[in-house]
Amino acid sequence: MTSWGLRPAPFLYLGLIFTAGMTYRFLFVDHPRGKLMPPSPVGAKPGLTPFPESLGPELSALHPLLDWPAPADNTVAFASSTSPEKSRYWLLQSQSSYTVGNTLLVWLEAWDHSGQPKHYGGDFFRAKLHSPELKASVAGTVQDHNNGTYMLAFPLLWAGAVQVSVHLIHSSETVALLRHIRNSHPSTVAFYGYFMDSGLQSKEEVTECNVHPFSGPTCQYVDPGTNESWFCARPHHLSCSDLVHHSAGIYKNVLTPNEKNFFSRAVTDRAIPGSVPIIQVLPSPQSAAVTSPPLPCRPGLALASPSGFYYKDVWVSLGCSSRTFPTPDMALSCLRGKTVHMIGDSTLRQWWEFLLAFIPSVKRMDLHVTYQSGPLLAVEPAEGLVLRWRAHGLPLRTQKTKLADIHYLANELDALGGGPDMVVAFTIWAHFSTFPVEVYVQQLHSIRQAVAKLLARSPLTTIVIKTANTGYKSVYGSDWLSMQLDIILRAMFNGMRVAFVDAWAMTSCHYLPDNIHPGKVIVQNEVNSFLSYVCPGK
Repeated sequence: MTSWGLRPAPFLYLGLIFTAGMTYRFLFVDHPRGKLMPPSPVGAKPGLTPFPESLGPELSALHPLLDWPAPADNTVAFASSTSPEKSRYWLLQSQSSYTVGNTLLVWLEAWDHSGQPKHYGGDFFRAKLHSPELKASVAGTVQDHNNGTYMLAFPLLWAGAVQVSVHLIHSSETVALLRHIRNSHPSTVAFYGYFMDSGLQSKEEVTECNVHPFSGPTCQYVDPGTNESWFCARPHHLSCSDLVHHSAGIYKNVLTPNEKNFFSRAVTDRAIPGSVPIIQVLPSPQSAAVTSPPLPCRPGLALASPSGFYYKDVWVSLGCSSRTFPTPDMALSCLRGKTVHMIGDSTLRQWWEFLLAFIPSVKRMDLHVTYQSGPLLAVEPAEGLVLRWRAHGLPLRTQKTKLADIHYLANELDALGGGPDMVVAFTIWAHFSTFPVEVYVQQLHSIRQAVAKLLARSPLTTIVIKTANTGYKSVYGSDWLSMQLDIILRAMFNGMRVAFVDAWAMTSCHYLPDNIHPGKVIVQNEVNSFLSYVCPGK
């Protein structure tokens, strides 16, 4: 890390800009200098790239974490699926008074559209306790009894009038359908590869690409750093080595007309009617609200359960002493002299965008790339701050962009020297909900190895992982699918000296409408949590 000190000369700005990117090389199946890998033979059935046998034990250990109750019959009629309008919840064991530190218990019974009680579990409910006037809220836990009944538990963390809110995100029948589609389809989306004749730039062919081979002639590209494979249907007139650009493609039609009913807005993320009254919570002898523990926020700490709650629109961590950075000067003071690498999806790009807008002296440098995929660069030269963001690599749904600008996350980590002035934040999940979990596990395995190597060569590097957040409601990006990936992410990095920003908790209980790209107040709380690990205080 260069020590900036006084304002640098103009030529240093140019050096900073032109050292922004690093590229890696794809190995093409028909490239004479590459690692030769024959294309799939004509007539081969499309499917997943073989999962490495070495990852088999890890995958076996992860599968129990993903267990979810399912209907005994996979062909349940829509009328027999869980109805958000007919299901009910009520207070269990009502008390004469409630105090901060107590737990509120609620009983929920699921009923189907025909007005019959359900006798099996698997419904995906989301519950929260909140006080609109205080802008306070916390996520509740849901215990599935596997018989159509559920126990909801809410910690009472602040004094005042509180109320319960429960939503049915997906019925058990919808969850079973999501799982079946995920496990039986190699992909539910497609991508486009753009091949261009190097001698005749106007000549372009576009073919379908994906994480798995195709039934016809196929180009296979193997990344030398991660050994990840990418496949494109072979162009008719150009070579496999002529692949230049990449973009999102189509969403595949994976639902029958009847199955689409299970994903209609009328039954997805709908409020459940309940009879729990507004409850007045009394302050405890210690305080009117629970506060963060005195433990500084440092990488390696396990997430508490719950990890935190909102109070007066500020996230209060229950795992460490979270800080707030309400002014640009405070945020800039924390980041002074830091090089921050953000690698992930658009939900992490929101952090980069927030800091760029929040700190007036931070200026974006236009690298003339596709904004959706990056790389993006912003600097504050007087304070020696460098902010970078780039997408995490393939698979990636993005606008047409140069393939050379898309780097696998593990390769980016391997290219970093690290150090006490370097901060790495990454997230990876949203673009993997359209594939079987094996695709995700394989990428996380490479990323975990890269994280371990980075920490080994530079133990003082700060590494922060943003978890998944809520906001997906379709067969291609359901919150249930996101939650499953989030379970894998947390499990695979458990025990490592990394920090987690629990975006799932922050988005699942806030008053703003659910959105895959959360509103500004949520993003600011996520950034505050991130900065609490960068500058933990005393």
